[in-house]
Amino acid sequence: MNIILTTERLILKTIDEADAQHMYELNFDPEVIRYTGDVGFNSIEEAHAFIQSYTDYEKNGYGRWTALLRSTGEYIGWCGLKYNKDRGETDLGYRLMKKYWNQGYATEASKACLDYGFSELGLKRIIACAAPANKASIRVMEKLGMQFEKMIGEEGEEWVQYVMVNG
Repeated sequence: MNIILTTERLILKTIDEADAQHMYELNFDPEVIRYTGDVGFNSIEEAHAFIQSYTDYEKNGYGRWTALLRSTGEYIGWCGLKYNKDRGETDLGYRLMKKYWNQGYATEASKACLDYGFSELGLKRIIACAAPANKASIRVMEKLGMQFEKMIGEEGEEWVQYVMVNG
C-alpha cells in the first residue's frame, strides 16, 4: 500500500488494482455521481481499465487518492488533487460512498489534501468546483476556508468555482 497521507480517521493512498471493485460500486450509485457530470463504469473491468490508464501520479506527481478508514481499512471513496492542463490549475476533488456522507470525512480528507498541496507540492493556488445544486460539496469547500471565485461553464454545464491561495 502506497500511503500518501493519514489523518485522524483516514488513510489516503494511491489508487491501485485492488480498488476496482470499490470504484465500480462508488460510481454505480446514481446519487453519488448525480452532480459530477460523470457516468458510472459499466463493469468492474472498465474500472480496472481506468486504473491501469491513470497516469496522473507519473505525469504530475500527484492525483486522486483512495480514502480508507484508518480503524478498519474499509474503502470510503477518494479524495485528492488533479492538475488540469487545459486550465493550468490544480483542482481538489472528492467522492464518497453514500453511507459515509455527513460524517466530516470529505472535509477531513480535503483539508489534508490542501495542506499537502501547499506544503509538500509548493502549489500557490488550488481550486474546487461543484454544481450549484450540490450544496453539500459547497458547504465542504466553505468549511475548508475556500472562497467563491466565479461561475464557470464547462462541457455544457455550469459550475461554481472556489479557490484557496497559499500565502
